[in-house]
Amino acid sequence: MSLVVNHNLMAMNASRNLSMAYGKLGVSTRRLSSGLRVGTAADDAAGLAIRELMRSDIAAVNQGIRNANDAISLIQTADGALQTIDEKLIRMKELAEQAATGTYTSDQRLLIDSEYQAMASEITRIANATDFNGIYLLNGNLSQAGDQSTWTSDGSGLDATGALRVHFGTANDSAEDYYHVAIGLSTASAFGLGLNADTARSDYVGGASISTQSLAQAALEGIQQAIVSKDHIRASLGALQNRLESTVANLQIQAENLQAAESRISDVDVATEMTEFVRQQILTQSAVAMLSQANSLPRMALQLIGG
Repeated sequence: MSLVVNHNLMAMNASRNLSMAYGKLGVSTRRLSSGLRVGTAADDAAGLAIRELMRSDIAAVNQGIRNANDAISLIQTADGALQTIDEKLIRMKELAEQAATGTYTSDQRLLIDSEYQAMASEITRIANATDFNGIYLLNGNLSQAGDQSTWTSDGSGLDATGALRVHFGTANDSAEDYYHVAIGLSTASAFGLGLNADTARSDYVGGASISTQSLAQAALEGIQQAIVSKDHIRASLGALQNRLESTVANLQIQAENLQAAESRISDVDVATEMTEFVRQQILTQSAVAMLSQANSLPRMALQLIGG
């Protein structure tokens, strides 16, 4: 290499190496300070795209877990109300049994029937008043006929109608991402009990009143049917709760695995990156020292000129 004064090629070379090492040192510093290997698209364009899709799925799955847990709380609310209704039905059967015997007068049976009707009214009040987050559960709004495979929900309006849809998946596939919760009407009249019962119904066997001995005897069978109908609702809710709990457990595993996969793409390996940081730090310090030396080398030409 010629000794020239017009250009300092060694300084230019040292400066370029310094710039490269310092830039890489900055990248290592950013990665170590943020904990992310992929901080910008330039770090890993394909990895960034995959990571963002995974992040959206992780967020959706975690919200799905909360959705499923909210549905469990809703089911528990409905089941608690049905448990109270169960107690009222048991008391009504006890009253019907009492009125069915011949050791009471008509006046006494009317007194027994007054409590019977009060129990029926309370069942209807509970059914109409039980709600979860403003959604009424036992008043028939969520009732659906048939088995679970036929339950539907219409969410096209501001207020959804039909069975309650529990959405927990990341898409909108009925086989994978949601299912429905349906709760039958649980008023006294729906069970065929109380003065508002539809006595013209084909399956009506008794239960509207126990004011006479024969009515009380017939009411025993009607109350038995009401208890069975109520138990069918509770059993369906219990099965759905078990299903939701299994869904939550599966979603938690899914979220954990997605998070692990996203971490492998996105997060920095601190040990490896710290090694790179030290390497670039040494190269930067070396480049700075050599740039200082290179800047002083052209002065050697002055000795020749001066000589």
